[in-house]
Amino acid sequence: MQEHYILSDGFKIPKVGFGTYQLNGYDGVRRIEQAISAGYRLLDSAVNYENEGAVGRAVKNSGVSRDELTVTSKLPGRYHGYQDAVNTIQESVLRTGLDYIDLYLIHWPNPIEDKYVEAWQALVDAQKAGLVRSIGVSNFLPEHIERLEKETGVLPVINQVELHPFFNQETQRAFDASKQIITQAWSPLGRASAVLKEQTIVDIAEKHKKSIAQVILRWQVQLGVLPIPKSSSIVRQEENLNLFDFSLSEEEMAAINQLTKQDGRRKGQDPAVYQEF
Repeated sequence: MQEHYILSDGFKIPKVGFGTYQLNGYDGVRRIEQAISAGYRLLDSAVNYENEGAVGRAVKNSGVSRDELTVTSKLPGRYHGYQDAVNTIQESVLRTGLDYIDLYLIHWPNPIEDKYVEAWQALVDAQKAGLVRSIGVSNFLPEHIERLEKETGVLPVINQVELHPFFNQETQRAFDASKQIITQAWSPLGRASAVLKEQTIVDIAEKHKKSIAQVILRWQVQLGVLPIPKSSSIVRQEENLNLFDFSLSEEEMAAINQLTKQDGRRKGQDPAVYQEF
């Protein structure tokens, strides 16, 4: 049974979501429908994934009530100018074929371009217009979020960041929590990296008779993080959602936290300098 977080704007959001990166076209529709059928109620997309249409079609085909589903999309860096952002948000809604998008994020701050405050104002205005329900950011550092608050008076409800056992984002999580922002995890399993062979996690998984992925995702949920794992396999989709019938001890949580590394980002994508368009 899914559990939920309550966002600072009062909306409810599932504690585990489904990543749709690289799920495109009719095959993507089928696999996203499959995920909804497995029990996922939070679907994560982005303009740059080029699959907002597939997500929208899967939602319509699913037979699940629209108000039970949380659809996310993200604004790319090339559209950070205010009017470009407004137009892109409208196009996102049109591409999904839905009346609104539940959660809209700025994908990266792109601080060298330095237009993310303009982009944020566009999200604030889109929310007021009813195009999007909740607004947030992705890959934002504390200084970026503090600037949004200072210049617009509006804080994001979500900050989606790279987070896995090799990079547990302790400082960012603490900052987000201090602002009542839920930290969401992209690449929660390290995209099938060496983290899945880490002996500490293997031992914990064997003890609980759970998969390595389930232990990692459970660790994230117990940290108060919202992971969005992606899988095309129905078996894995169901497994990644089945996290609420066991819990990790304080010692097990600490052991996994000790795996984090200073330079744990998989591709070195530091939001202080990284640019994505």
